[in-house]
Amino acid sequence: MRTRFRGITLREGALVEGPAGWGEFSPFAEYGPRECARWLACALEAAAVGWPEPVRDRIGVNVTVPAVGPDRARDIVAASGCRTAKVKVAERGQDEDADIARVAAVRDALGPAGRIRVDANGGWDVDKAARMLTALAPFGLEYAEQPCASLDELARLRHRVGVPLAADESIRRAGDPLKVRAAGAADIVVLKVQPLGGVRAALAVAAACGLPVVVSSAVETSVGLAAGVALAAALPDLAYDCGLATMSLLTADVTADPLAQRDGMLPVRAAAADRQRLAALAADPVPWIARMEAAAEYLE
Repeated sequence: MRTRFRGITLREGALVEGPAGWGEFSPFAEYGPRECARWLACALEAAAVGWPEPVRDRIGVNVTVPAVGPDRARDIVAASGCRTAKVKVAERGQDEDADIARVAAVRDALGPAGRIRVDANGGWDVDKAARMLTALAPFGLEYAEQPCASLDELARLRHRVGVPLAADESIRRAGDPLKVRAAGAADIVVLKVQPLGGVRAALAVAAACGLPVVVSSAVETSVGLAAGVALAAALPDLAYDCGLATMSLLTADVTADPLAQRDGMLPVRAAAADRQRLAALAADPVPWIARMEAAAEYLE
């Protein structure tokens, strides 16, 4: 990782090659076999089956701004060419002024027409979220992603602020978006294709939920990102830019042609691993084979 993100500095995973192409299996270390089964299902869909036909050939994406200082935040946005920025806030060890300064710098870099969304990763309680979103609202927030950890907190916050709320960490399995909607906890759902079990499974979740969708990545290589792009490309409606421009967070990729955004857009295409790059980035495969075998026991 170029910058600590989600508490990690090293991203690991496994790739699967099959008749339809390449798939990625990269659940985070804390996930057990039952939860990993959905990540494995996504990899197998990509490698063995392929994806539904797209209804668009490009996907608008946001630039992600980690919990860095305002000068660095401004530089990241200015260099990206994106019209939308997702700004990390509520970083442990940082104060509220740091969040406000970072968002202000991003607004300055984007100009008045750009869109800003903030992501707290569930780091605020209801009172602090209400206070912070009120303080950040003058910068013109498109929405706030997972400002509080629980559905109950999100629902209570939603009645106190005018900023739309998006649920991310609250969605880890197929039934979660339905719970989010039933609880009145969010205006938008953030869907990640690996945790939901693949493109087709995620499309079914989106249809059942009935809320606007933002497709986001789990900080994958280009192989994994291609599945997220396939989901975004197949959605009937896509009102928001997606959180799929995360190759910029990694120092290397497994393909010779990384799935990187240009002028705020990603092309809709698959990604094939490059053998030389795989060899250079290879980790011990034994633990990953064991994780895949354990996850396979829970495949439906």
